[in-house]
Amino acid sequence: MKMKLSLSKVVGGCRLGMLTNLGKKGIQHMDIPGCLLYTKMGSAPHLTHDTLETVKDVPVIAQLPFPALVELQEVMEEYKEGIGKFVGMPDLVVYCSLHDPAVISPPGYNNNKTVSIWGFGGRMEMTPAKFMTIQRALQADWFQCLSDGDTVAGGVSKKRAKKSVDRSLSFLDECLQLQEEFPELQKSVMIGVIEGGDVLEERLRSAKETAKRPVGGFLLDGFQGSAMAKDTKLELLSSAVAELPEDKPRLIHGIGRPDEVLELIERGVDVFESCFPYQVTERGCALSFSYSYHQEPDGDEENGELDMEESKDKKTKTEILGGAEEMTAFEICLKEKRYQDDFGPLVNGCSCYCCQNHSRAYVHHLLMTNELLAGVLLMMHNFQHYFAFFCSVRDALKEDRLDKLKEVICRQDAEATPNAQRL
Repeated sequence: MKMKLSLSKVVGGCRLGMLTNLGKKGIQHMDIPGCLLYTKMGSAPHLTHDTLETVKDVPVIAQLPFPALVELQEVMEEYKEGIGKFVGMPDLVVYCSLHDPAVISPPGYNNNKTVSIWGFGGRMEMTPAKFMTIQRALQADWFQCLSDGDTVAGGVSKKRAKKSVDRSLSFLDECLQLQEEFPELQKSVMIGVIEGGDVLEERLRSAKETAKRPVGGFLLDGFQGSAMAKDTKLELLSSAVAELPEDKPRLIHGIGRPDEVLELIERGVDVFESCFPYQVTERGCALSFSYSYHQEPDGDEENGELDMEESKDKKTKTEILGGAEEMTAFEICLKEKRYQDDFGPLVNGCSCYCCQNHSRAYVHHLLMTNELLAGVLLMMHNFQHYFAFFCSVRDALKEDRLDKLKEVICRQDAEATPNAQRL
């Protein structure tokens, strides 16, 4: 049964709807806008399958980065039942992304015939034939097509941007032809990739040409990081999305901050990653932003109210730290000494396992003593908080109050980082 996208509402570029007939059996569905479940080789970071079950609103689509799966080719060819069942996630829809969003790939290694993948054993060159042979063994429900996305760094020339589009379209055509030849991939959905760097002409060409191919959805690649100016990024996204058909999902990698997510939803992006809460966990932080759009401007905010002292402290830290991978305005750092005597939950009103059973002081203690449980508790909280944010986004769209939610999110960011450049 073919995957279907049904839109119930489109307002100013924002798309509210549902993806149905997902998975090999066609029985799963996903509300959009939404996000993927980020995993490391099929396991949510720090969590077992049992602890993951305590997290609410877990996405139905799990993201498995391709580099970690390459070395399983021989095993999967012998197993024959697909990567989803192999990793213990038979009920989830498996999406195989070309790269791990938490790992920065070294630039300059792609060519006309191969794309370089960086895994546990270092660099691996992938031709379309080799890539599709591995995909045939993995049998993922969705997979990102091979593409030349080495245009993220600033200062990419028009010639290099054109080359990325030419290569990606060539890889796409070859992969589509091989998919037709492999019976194991007849029920798999290939995601076409929109490339072109920061060159508008090439972005439009990539979108138009990819849309002509029989792909199941589109990935807007190359927008992660801070090399591209915000205005340029939003203009390119809007222009590229305008060339894509309405009946197929649009995905994006490397964009996770709540304020950035809302800006891209307004430009027609449907599916995001959940790598951001993993990165927050890795720096010993907890997501604390409010996503409630019902309170008055000066009223109490559930799901992440910060007192003035905490807000000022976050402002100072963000101004000092700066970088894209550093602490954002939407989290608190529980490594700070000020939390050693704070016996309140990570976030007031949060229903996650960590907030219901443990305190900021306890998580601070775990972090200071390098206990593995710190990552477990923070990951449970950060995942649930982030997934609940997307539920709030969909509710706000239904009620025509997305502007209010965006105001709440942006106000928190402005109070903590008034001079920070976002997106």
